[in-house]
Amino acid sequence: MSPTHVPLVVVGDLVWDMVVRTDTVLLPGGDVTGAIALYPGGSAANVAVWAARCGLASAFVGAVGIDLLGRILADDLAAEGVAAHLVSLSTRPTAVLLALVDPDGQRSFVTSQGADFLLEPTQLPAVIDATRHVHLTAWSLFTDPPAAAALTAARRARGAGATLSVDPASHQMIADYGTARFLNLLDELHPDLLVPNRDEGAILSGATEPQAIVAALRARFPGALIVLKLDAQGCLIGSGSAQIAVPAAPAKVVDTTGAGDSFCGAFLATYLRGGDLEKAAQHAVRVAAWVVGRAGARPPREYAGQFADTDSQEGLG
Repeated sequence: MSPTHVPLVVVGDLVWDMVVRTDTVLLPGGDVTGAIALYPGGSAANVAVWAARCGLASAFVGAVGIDLLGRILADDLAAEGVAAHLVSLSTRPTAVLLALVDPDGQRSFVTSQGADFLLEPTQLPAVIDATRHVHLTAWSLFTDPPAAAALTAARRARGAGATLSVDPASHQMIADYGTARFLNLLDELHPDLLVPNRDEGAILSGATEPQAIVAALRARFPGALIVLKLDAQGCLIGSGSAQIAVPAAPAKVVDTTGAGDSFCGAFLATYLRGGDLEKAAQHAVRVAAWVVGRAGARPPREYAGQFADTDSQEGLG
Protein backbone atom coordinates (compact mmCIF):
# COMPACT_ATOMS: atom_id res chain seq x y z
CA MET A 1 0.00 0.00 0.00
CA SER A 2 1.35 3.44 -0.89
CA PRO A 3 2.24 5.58 2.16
CA THR A 4 -0.02 8.29 0.71
CA HIS A 5 -3.02 5.93 0.67
CA VAL A 6 -3.86 4.69 4.15
CA PRO A 7 -7.22 3.85 5.75
CA LEU A 8 -6.63 6.13 8.75
CA VAL A 9 -4.94 9.51 9.18
CA VAL A 10 -4.65 11.05 12.65
CA VAL A 11 -3.90 14.76 12.94
CA GLY A 12 -2.69 16.41 16.12
CA ASP A 13 -0.30 16.24 19.03
CA LEU A 14 2.99 14.35 19.29
CA VAL A 15 4.84 14.79 22.59
CA TRP A 16 7.09 13.16 25.12
CA ASP A 17 5.30 11.89 28.22
CA MET A 18 7.31 12.27 31.40
CA VAL A 19 5.46 9.92 33.75
CA VAL A 20 6.01 10.36 37.48
CA ARG A 21 4.55 7.58 39.61
CA THR A 22 4.58 8.36 43.32
CA ASP A 23 4.59 5.73 46.06
CA THR A 24 2.45 7.98 48.29
CA VAL A 25 0.38 11.12 47.83
CA LEU A 26 2.39 14.23 46.98
CA LEU A 27 3.43 16.28 50.00
CA PRO A 28 3.41 20.06 49.37
CA GLY A 29 6.88 21.32 50.20
CA GLY A 30 8.06 17.78 50.99
CA ASP A 31 9.66 14.77 49.32
CA VAL A 32 8.21 11.41 48.25
CA THR A 33 9.69 8.41 46.50
CA GLY A 34 8.50 7.04 43.17
CA ALA A 35 9.53 6.24 39.62
CA ILE A 36 10.17 8.61 36.70
CA ALA A 37 10.21 7.55 33.04
CA LEU A 38 10.07 9.17 29.60
CA TYR A 39 7.77 7.71 26.92
CA PRO A 40 6.70 8.75 23.41
CA GLY A 41 3.14 10.09 23.57
CA GLY A 42 0.61 12.66 22.45
CA SER A 43 -3.07 11.76 22.36
CA ALA A 44 -3.37 11.85 18.56
CA ALA A 45 -0.08 10.02 17.98
CA ASN A 46 -1.10 7.37 20.50
CA VAL A 47 -4.27 6.66 18.51
CA ALA A 48 -2.27 6.25 15.29
CA VAL A 49 0.22 3.92 16.99
CA TRP A 50 -2.47 1.76 18.58
CA ALA A 51 -4.38 1.48 15.30
CA ALA A 52 -1.14 0.31 13.65
CA ARG A 53 -0.43 -2.12 16.48
CA CYS A 54 -3.91 -3.51 15.96
CA GLY A 55 -3.29 -4.15 12.28
CA LEU A 56 -4.65 -1.06 10.51
CA ALA A 57 -2.29 0.95 8.31
CA SER A 58 -2.23 4.46 9.70
CA ALA A 59 -0.55 7.81 9.15
CA PHE A 60 0.13 10.66 11.54
CA VAL A 61 0.27 14.38 10.72
CA GLY A 62 1.82 16.83 13.16
CA ALA A 63 4.79 19.01 14.08
CA VAL A 64 7.92 18.63 16.18
CA GLY A 65 10.84 20.87 17.05
CA ILE A 66 14.22 20.77 15.35
CA ASP A 67 15.75 18.92 18.26
CA LEU A 68 16.83 15.48 19.42
CA LEU A 69 13.46 14.71 21.03
CA GLY A 70 11.69 15.40 17.74
CA ARG A 71 14.03 13.11 15.79
CA ILE A 72 13.57 10.29 18.28
CA LEU A 73 9.77 10.64 18.09
CA ALA A 74 9.91 10.42 14.29
CA ASP A 75 12.06 7.28 14.52
CA ASP A 76 9.65 5.79 17.06
CA LEU A 77 6.63 6.30 14.77
CA ALA A 78 8.53 4.63 11.93
CA ALA A 79 9.40 1.69 14.19
CA GLU A 80 5.69 1.36 15.07
CA GLY A 81 4.79 1.16 11.38
CA VAL A 82 3.04 4.55 11.32
CA ALA A 83 3.61 6.72 8.24
CA ALA A 84 4.80 9.98 9.80
CA HIS A 85 4.18 13.28 8.01
CA LEU A 86 5.97 15.67 10.36
CA VAL A 87 6.79 19.36 10.03
CA SER A 88 10.02 20.29 11.85
CA LEU A 89 9.92 23.78 13.35
CA SER A 90 12.72 25.96 14.74
CA THR A 91 10.34 28.35 16.52
CA ARG A 92 9.34 26.03 19.36
CA PRO A 93 10.78 22.80 20.82
CA THR A 94 9.13 19.40 20.77
CA ALA A 95 6.41 19.26 23.41
CA VAL A 96 6.71 17.48 26.75
CA LEU A 97 3.80 16.43 28.96
CA LEU A 98 4.20 15.72 32.66
CA ALA A 99 1.87 12.99 33.95
CA LEU A 100 1.63 12.68 37.74
CA VAL A 101 0.28 9.22 38.62
CA ASP A 102 -0.89 8.55 42.17
CA PRO A 103 -0.70 5.15 43.94
CA ASP A 104 -4.23 4.29 42.71
CA GLY A 105 -3.23 4.78 39.07
CA GLN A 106 -5.11 8.03 38.54
CA ARG A 107 -3.23 10.81 36.81
CA SER A 108 -3.00 14.56 36.43
CA PHE A 109 -1.35 16.28 33.46
CA VAL A 110 0.82 19.36 32.98
CA THR A 111 1.27 20.11 29.27
CA SER A 112 3.76 22.39 27.58
CA GLN A 113 2.55 23.73 24.26
CA GLY A 114 5.36 22.71 21.96
CA ALA A 115 5.85 22.63 18.21
CA ASP A 116 2.75 20.49 17.77
CA PHE A 117 0.63 23.56 18.64
CA LEU A 118 2.04 25.52 15.69
CA LEU A 119 0.84 23.32 12.81
CA GLU A 120 -0.64 25.47 10.00
CA PRO A 121 -3.13 24.54 7.21
CA THR A 122 -0.50 25.13 4.51
CA GLN A 123 1.66 22.41 6.09
CA LEU A 124 -0.89 19.63 5.69
CA PRO A 125 0.31 16.81 3.39
CA ALA A 126 -1.46 15.15 0.44
CA VAL A 127 -2.21 12.04 2.54
CA ILE A 128 -5.18 14.00 3.97
CA ASP A 129 -6.88 13.84 0.56
CA ALA A 130 -6.31 10.12 0.03
CA THR A 131 -7.50 8.50 3.26
CA ARG A 132 -10.79 6.79 4.14
CA HIS A 133 -10.97 8.23 7.65
CA VAL A 134 -9.51 11.14 9.64
CA HIS A 135 -9.35 11.21 13.44
CA LEU A 136 -8.97 14.40 15.49
CA THR A 137 -8.50 14.93 19.20
CA ALA A 138 -9.90 18.15 20.61
CA TRP A 139 -6.44 19.15 21.86
CA SER A 140 -6.00 20.43 18.30
CA LEU A 141 -9.22 22.47 18.44
CA PHE A 142 -9.03 24.51 21.64
CA THR A 143 -6.43 27.05 20.40
CA ASP A 144 -5.38 28.43 17.03
CA PRO A 145 -2.94 27.36 15.83
CA PRO A 146 -3.37 24.41 15.43
CA ALA A 147 -7.20 24.58 15.17
CA ALA A 148 -7.19 25.99 11.64
CA ALA A 149 -5.00 23.09 10.48
CA ALA A 150 -7.27 20.50 12.14
CA LEU A 151 -10.41 22.06 10.67
CA THR A 152 -8.82 22.27 7.23
CA ALA A 153 -7.78 18.62 7.45
CA ALA A 154 -11.37 17.65 8.31
CA ARG A 155 -12.79 19.70 5.44
CA ARG A 156 -10.31 18.35 2.91
CA ALA A 157 -10.90 14.76 3.97
CA ARG A 158 -14.67 15.29 3.88
CA GLY A 159 -14.38 16.75 0.39
CA ALA A 160 -12.54 13.63 -0.73
CA GLY A 161 -15.26 11.36 0.69
CA ALA A 162 -13.59 10.34 3.96
CA THR A 163 -15.34 9.91 7.31
CA LEU A 164 -14.36 11.71 10.52
CA SER A 165 -14.07 10.88 14.20
CA VAL A 166 -13.46 13.24 17.12
CA ASP A 167 -12.28 12.59 20.67
CA PRO A 168 -13.41 15.56 22.86
CA ALA A 169 -10.18 15.11 24.88
CA SER A 170 -10.81 17.05 28.12
CA HIS A 171 -13.90 18.15 30.01
CA GLN A 172 -11.88 20.86 31.76
CA MET A 173 -10.70 22.30 28.47
CA ILE A 174 -14.24 22.15 27.06
CA ALA A 175 -15.43 24.16 30.06
CA ASP A 176 -12.64 26.72 29.61
CA TYR A 177 -13.31 26.94 25.86
CA GLY A 178 -17.07 27.22 26.43
CA THR A 179 -19.41 24.26 26.13
CA ALA A 180 -21.82 25.97 23.72
CA ARG A 181 -18.93 27.17 21.59
CA PHE A 182 -17.43 23.67 21.49
CA LEU A 183 -20.77 22.12 20.54
CA ASN A 184 -21.05 24.63 17.70
CA LEU A 185 -17.58 23.58 16.56
CA LEU A 186 -18.66 19.94 16.56
CA ASP A 187 -21.73 20.94 14.55
CA GLU A 188 -19.38 22.44 11.98
CA LEU A 189 -17.18 19.34 11.92
CA HIS A 190 -20.21 17.03 11.65
CA PRO A 191 -18.34 13.93 12.91
CA ASP A 192 -19.39 10.44 11.91
CA LEU A 193 -18.03 9.10 15.20
CA LEU A 194 -17.78 10.85 18.58
CA VAL A 195 -15.72 9.16 21.32
CA PRO A 196 -16.10 11.01 24.66
CA ASN A 197 -15.45 9.69 28.13
CA ARG A 198 -18.10 9.99 30.84
CA ASP A 199 -17.01 13.46 32.03
CA GLU A 200 -16.79 14.84 28.49
CA GLY A 201 -20.11 13.28 27.58
CA ALA A 202 -21.71 14.81 30.67
CA ILE A 203 -20.55 18.36 29.96
CA LEU A 204 -21.56 18.09 26.30
CA SER A 205 -24.98 16.58 26.98
CA GLY A 206 -26.01 18.04 30.34
CA ALA A 207 -26.85 14.49 31.47
CA THR A 208 -25.13 12.36 34.10
CA GLU A 209 -26.17 8.75 33.50
CA PRO A 210 -24.48 6.93 30.58
CA GLN A 211 -27.73 6.01 28.80
CA ALA A 212 -28.98 9.58 29.04
CA ILE A 213 -25.62 10.96 27.85
CA VAL A 214 -25.64 8.74 24.78
CA ALA A 215 -29.28 9.52 24.01
CA ALA A 216 -28.68 13.27 24.30
CA LEU A 217 -25.59 13.18 22.09
CA ARG A 218 -27.41 11.06 19.52
CA ALA A 219 -30.19 13.66 19.48
CA ARG A 220 -27.68 16.49 19.09
CA PHE A 221 -25.65 14.67 16.41
CA PRO A 222 -28.21 12.35 14.77
CA GLY A 223 -25.87 11.17 12.04
CA ALA A 224 -23.05 10.25 14.39
CA LEU A 225 -22.12 7.02 16.09
CA ILE A 226 -21.55 7.69 19.81
CA VAL A 227 -19.03 5.56 21.72
CA LEU A 228 -19.00 6.56 25.39
CA LYS A 229 -15.89 5.39 27.28
CA LEU A 230 -16.76 4.36 30.84
CA ASP A 231 -13.41 3.19 32.25
CA ALA A 232 -14.04 0.26 34.61
CA GLN A 233 -17.62 -0.03 33.28
CA GLY A 234 -16.46 -0.60 29.69
CA CYS A 235 -18.29 1.46 27.09
CA LEU A 236 -21.76 2.26 25.78
CA ILE A 237 -22.44 2.58 22.06
CA GLY A 238 -25.27 4.62 20.58
CA SER A 239 -26.14 3.68 17.01
CA GLY A 240 -29.51 4.51 15.49
CA SER A 241 -32.11 3.91 18.18
CA ALA A 242 -30.06 1.14 19.84
CA GLN A 243 -27.60 1.27 22.73
CA ILE A 244 -25.01 -1.49 23.11
CA ALA A 245 -23.24 -1.96 26.45
CA VAL A 246 -19.83 -3.64 26.38
CA PRO A 247 -18.30 -4.51 29.78
CA ALA A 248 -14.70 -3.74 30.62
CA ALA A 249 -12.03 -6.44 30.56
CA PRO A 250 -10.45 -7.38 33.90
CA ALA A 251 -7.50 -5.15 34.77
CA LYS A 252 -5.21 -4.35 37.67
CA VAL A 253 -4.70 -0.60 37.34
CA VAL A 254 -1.10 0.61 37.35
CA ASP A 255 -1.34 3.73 35.19
CA THR A 256 -4.38 5.07 33.31
CA THR A 257 -2.27 7.31 31.03
CA GLY A 258 -3.29 6.77 27.41
CA ALA A 259 -6.08 4.29 28.14
CA GLY A 260 -8.62 6.32 26.16
CA ASP A 261 -6.20 6.73 23.25
CA SER A 262 -5.52 3.00 23.07
CA PHE A 263 -9.28 2.40 23.17
CA CYS A 264 -9.79 4.76 20.21
CA GLY A 265 -6.97 3.26 18.18
CA ALA A 266 -8.10 -0.31 18.77
CA PHE A 267 -11.74 0.55 18.10
CA LEU A 268 -10.93 2.29 14.82
CA ALA A 269 -8.64 -0.53 13.71
CA THR A 270 -11.45 -3.08 13.98
CA TYR A 271 -14.39 -0.87 13.03
CA LEU A 272 -12.80 0.57 9.89
CA ARG A 273 -11.89 -2.93 8.69
CA GLY A 274 -15.25 -4.56 9.16
CA GLY A 275 -17.83 -2.23 10.66
CA ASP A 276 -18.77 -4.60 13.51
CA LEU A 277 -19.45 -2.22 16.43
CA GLU A 278 -19.61 -4.76 19.22
CA LYS A 279 -16.50 -6.61 18.06
CA ALA A 280 -14.64 -3.29 17.77
CA ALA A 281 -15.68 -2.29 21.30
CA GLN A 282 -14.76 -5.68 22.77
CA HIS A 283 -11.31 -5.45 21.24
CA ALA A 284 -10.92 -1.85 22.41
CA VAL A 285 -11.74 -2.61 26.06
CA ARG A 286 -9.28 -5.53 26.04
CA VAL A 287 -6.48 -3.35 24.70
CA ALA A 288 -7.29 -0.54 27.16
CA ALA A 289 -7.24 -3.04 30.04
CA TRP A 290 -3.79 -4.22 28.92
CA VAL A 291 -2.56 -0.62 28.82
CA VAL A 292 -3.76 0.41 32.31
CA GLY A 293 -1.96 -2.60 33.75
CA ARG A 294 1.39 -1.13 32.64
CA ALA A 295 3.19 2.20 32.84
CA GLY A 296 2.89 4.69 29.99
CA ALA A 297 0.49 5.27 27.11
CA ARG A 298 2.36 2.90 24.78
CA PRO A 299 3.88 0.08 26.83
CA PRO A 300 6.31 -2.00 24.72
CA ARG A 301 4.70 -4.90 22.89
CA GLU A 302 5.47 -8.16 24.66
CA TYR A 303 3.88 -10.66 22.29
CA ALA A 304 4.21 -10.28 18.52
CA GLY A 305 0.90 -9.75 16.77
CA GLN A 306 -1.21 -9.92 19.91
CA PHE A 307 -3.10 -6.69 19.36
CA ALA A 308 -4.17 -7.47 15.80
CA ASP A 309 -5.95 -10.65 16.94
CA THR A 310 -9.43 -9.27 17.58
CA ASP A 311 -10.92 -12.73 18.11
CA SER A 312 -8.71 -13.73 21.03
CA GLN A 313 -7.95 -12.35 24.47
CA GLU A 314 -4.66 -14.24 24.69
CA GLY A 315 -1.80 -11.99 25.74
CA LEU A 316 -4.06 -9.07 26.63
CA GLY A 317 -4.64 -9.94 30.26
